[in-house]
Amino acid sequence: MRKKTLAAALLAATLTLSACGSGDSDSDSDSDSPIAMVSEEAGAEKAATALDNPFEKPDLVLTDTQGKEYDFRAETAGKPTLVYFGYTHCPDVCPLTMNNLAVAKKQLPQDQQDELRIVFVTTDPERDTSAALGKWLKGIDSQVVGLTGDFDTIQAGARTLGISIDAPRKDDRGQVVSDHGTQVIAFSPKTDGGYLLYGEDATVEDYTADLPKIIKGENP
Repeated sequence: MRKKTLAAALLAATLTLSACGSGDSDSDSDSDSPIAMVSEEAGAEKAATALDNPFEKPDLVLTDTQGKEYDFRAETAGKPTLVYFGYTHCPDVCPLTMNNLAVAKKQLPQDQQDELRIVFVTTDPERDTSAALGKWLKGIDSQVVGLTGDFDTIQAGARTLGISIDAPRKDDRGQVVSDHGTQVIAFSPKTDGGYLLYGEDATVEDYTADLPKIIKGENP
């Protein structure tokens, strides 16, 4: 399991923002955001970073692709859960990440596919309506839960997981982009804690190898 050095970074959990497709990579972050502590393990090559202090599930009540209220904590309680914050107009990182997860999920037995919760929370709620999210996710995996709602609520929920989100903005080409952390957080079905973190470089093979253990609440 890839682990960062505690002394080197304390892995500030306001993780680097990425404006998908814009080429931007930096943004100011909140000084009061939580810190994700990890330990050092030299030579590790796996994609998952295990958090010494797992994140608590965010208290997020948003709207799903059917226009119904979705209480993230209640709906995913006791379930292996992966959450990702992104937006449907992203030309690169977001669709790649979601497709990687979807392809890996298909390798699981059907009962485990049904048990796993993959949740996509938009960072661009003005454009990503319930209908827009539903249409986009249908082309990826119809079982993925898509959530939209008030931007401030989404931003606050992401921050509790150390993921920074800025309000959508226009880039130098006049295109609307969303600056957001691109990490996937995995929650254990045993503790409901967010105990694993994946960066945007995680591959289909990484998720395929790790999902069976995440289903059981184990470390990859």
